[in-house]
Amino acid sequence: MPTIRIGIVTVSDRASRGEYEDKGGPAVVTFLRDALSCDWEPVARVIPDEQDRIESTLKALCDDEGCCLVVTTGGTGPAPRDVTPEATEAVCDKMLPGFGELMRQVSLRSVPTAILSRQTAGIRGKSLVVNLPGKPAAIRECLLAVMPAVPYCVDLIGGPFLTTHEAVVRAFRPKPS
Repeated sequence: MPTIRIGIVTVSDRASRGEYEDKGGPAVVTFLRDALSCDWEPVARVIPDEQDRIESTLKALCDDEGCCLVVTTGGTGPAPRDVTPEATEAVCDKMLPGFGELMRQVSLRSVPTAILSRQTAGIRGKSLVVNLPGKPAAIRECLLAVMPAVPYCVDLIGGPFLTTHEAVVRAFRPKPS
């Protein structure tokens, strides 16, 4: 059985230049190790806030690396260089705005500035791409909110069967009728 691969993309000018320690990517890996009970391997990238670079990285992880799930962290705010959602939309076949809506709703419980966040999600082929904020606490909060739907979404697009540790997060799958 082939290994399940999950792309983790940190979008940060400073981290990509080595001026700042990447905390977002490791926070995603930690959460997924806690949440997923199936065997999987991370395919991590740290790249600058450049739309063409984000697009090419997402395409490579989905098309060439065979990642069923690609999680980005960073580049979702209102600043001029925050272009992760634009890059995601440019490479996806379908957008799933409910992911961003739920993440903002959950984040608003913690910070009023959550309304400035532009997280989203989309489908590229057999890959689900999910944009997260850059702060580790927000990453965990947002992933806890959307993760129940991720395994079923991956099922629907022809990806591998993802299982979760139910003590952390319970994957929702409809009961057969």
